[in-house]
Amino acid sequence: MDTSITFAIIDSTFKIAAGAGIAFASAWWWQRHNNVLGPRSLREQKRLDAFEEISGFVGEVTHIFSKYASLAAESVEYGKHWPAGRKIELEKVNEDLVATFQKMAAAEAKLLMLGEKTLEKSLKIYAGQIVAYRRQVYAGRKDITPEQATALRQGVLQARESFYDILSRKYDKVLSGAV
Repeated sequence: MDTSITFAIIDSTFKIAAGAGIAFASAWWWQRHNNVLGPRSLREQKRLDAFEEISGFVGEVTHIFSKYASLAAESVEYGKHWPAGRKIELEKVNEDLVATFQKMAAAEAKLLMLGEKTLEKSLKIYAGQIVAYRRQVYAGRKDITPEQATALRQGVLQARESFYDILSRKYDKVLSGAV
């Protein structure tokens, strides 16, 4: 046998083996990918969508609350010397915050509908912390210090973190298929 023919046979055998190895590895990866991220039942997908929607609502409330808290703390810090334009801005942000509480109520209702009482209670606590902050930190209040306002804000942030911890665990549970 000619060495060039032997070399060609060995080369072809190697290429076929490499192709089979790549095909096997691809099939293994595809199977693993589908098992880990595979198709979900309609119920699981709807539950995930609801959790994501609720997270969006809470994120919007958090954003507006952050604006409110910054402006309110600024008003406490500057007192009488706080510009009137900033006070008007605070009033508008306050109106926006109140309006977003309708979405928060809808999120609470959705959680109850899903049977997520613990999560709903956590969201209610978060909303209650925001309301308590608004009642205690506002433009024109003279008997509160910036440190007290910061401490009250920390309470709101802790309630938010607690809510998101529970939501994250529930979300992960649905993702893992252990509903």
